[in-house]
Amino acid sequence: MGYATRPKKALGQNFLVNPGIAPKMVERSGITGDFGIIEIGAGRGALTKELVLAAKKVVAIEIDGGLAAELEDRLGDSRNLRILRRDVLATDFSELIASELKNMPVAIFGNLPYYITSPIIMKLLEARLPVEMIVVMVQKEAARRLAAKEASRESGAITLAVRYYSVPEILFDVSPGSFSPVPKVTSSVLKLTVRKSPSAAPKDEALMFGIIRAAFSQRRKMAVSAVSSGMVLEKAKVGAAFSLCGISLAARAEQLSLSDFAALSDCLSVPE
Repeated sequence: MGYATRPKKALGQNFLVNPGIAPKMVERSGITGDFGIIEIGAGRGALTKELVLAAKKVVAIEIDGGLAAELEDRLGDSRNLRILRRDVLATDFSELIASELKNMPVAIFGNLPYYITSPIIMKLLEARLPVEMIVVMVQKEAARRLAAKEASRESGAITLAVRYYSVPEILFDVSPGSFSPVPKVTSSVLKLTVRKSPSAAPKDEALMFGIIRAAFSQRRKMAVSAVSSGMVLEKAKVGAAFSLCGISLAARAEQLSLSDFAALSDCLSVPE
């Protein structure tokens, strides 16, 4: 049967057409047959089909009504598949896991539209879901930033947030010709192994991330100046915290690790 559903530019739709990519994505993820899967943006079902074969149960989320209907037609007979038409950013994943994937190890898969990559990943990580891993296809440049090492030139605020909650690993790259329509950029498959507990232990998590955002918002400046202006704190007070933590006053944001930022936030959270 032919389908008339066309990619919607507004939704960032690029459909996977290379038949070798989805099986490789599932195999390299390391999931086993007892897993429950949530798939974000199922599209025409190239990845959904492979997940249904590999996992115990799959919940496929698709916002596009035409594509959801197409999925039902293609794969609706699969007993271990549930198709939900909804917006992933408005989805309560905790409730979804509790109701659909109870007592299963859970993984989240998706081919993410480039324009909502970071919001979706941070929504999933910040929710502290009972999830083993998140495996997503994203723009190569975004994957490199998300998986960058701490205190490296490529790192950013999103890098540290991702590493706080997970261990990132780039599994493989995917050429533009693997999609229709063909995007202008190369993609990468990124695996985030979710940590049982965060990689740092600040006294005030919100303050630490506020300092991280402030530091990277003016990354060309020395971090002490960026934090001072971004957090509206006296530079002398921020400088004293840097010195107390053994951090150079000439350091820039990308030279600092999560443990550095956690220590800074602890120093700055102490009442005067």
